[in-house]
Amino acid sequence: MFNNIPPITRNIIILNVIVYLIANFLYYPSLYNTLSGFYPFSPNFKSWQVITHMFMHAPLRESGGLMHILFNMFTLFSFGPILEQTLGEKKYLILYFASGLGSFFLFNLWNFVEAQQIISGLQSLGLSASEIYPKAALDYVGSLKISATTVEGQELSSQYYALLKTPMLGASGAIFGVVAAFATLYPDSKIGIMFIPVPIKVKYLLPIIVVISVYLGVSGNGGGIAHLAHVGGALVGWLLARIWKKHLYRFN
Repeated sequence: MFNNIPPITRNIIILNVIVYLIANFLYYPSLYNTLSGFYPFSPNFKSWQVITHMFMHAPLRESGGLMHILFNMFTLFSFGPILEQTLGEKKYLILYFASGLGSFFLFNLWNFVEAQQIISGLQSLGLSASEIYPKAALDYVGSLKISATTVEGQELSSQYYALLKTPMLGASGAIFGVVAAFATLYPDSKIGIMFIPVPIKVKYLLPIIVVISVYLGVSGNGGGIAHLAHVGGALVGWLLARIWKKHLYRFN
């Protein structure tokens, strides 16, 4: 069965699994420090992370870590093959990585907005974010000794430190782009989803998921999930599919 999966989808799944095994059994946590996607203004950020974060998933040692990669790869397995056959390998590969980049951009654009609000708050208290900045590079699970004496200052310092120290990781943004493209090209396709007793058309399901993701991402009630990264990937996938749909059979 695995040999019947189109090559791009198959190789992406294989690469994700290999990286996951290496990161968790050979080079934990150093590979997570190096390849996860940190906020671009964090001292932990490296340029290659805009790509490599797509192949990192929650550590096996964390609760739900295994489900993170299993769910992502199952979703890619479910939607990727038909989309790869429809678009062709080149467009499909562009779609996947462009969606991953879109997820990284939107997620960190919101991080930038939040960072500026925190920095303004620190400055109003006579504190400097630069005092926090270098401490964030100590290690992946390092702690911060906050010099602020007020409760508000300590809270803002902790928020800024967490923003610099917490990476995004996973293929979810790229896969959301794949799902969004599928919904754009095959809007009347019906899929089953947990807690919904009947299959629902993807053209209805996708907007609902995007709206919920925007709310959770902006409100901060995401529970450690980068919901705005999902939105960024879905927007890119939808846009590319809309462009390609008009000329799909002309250029394939």
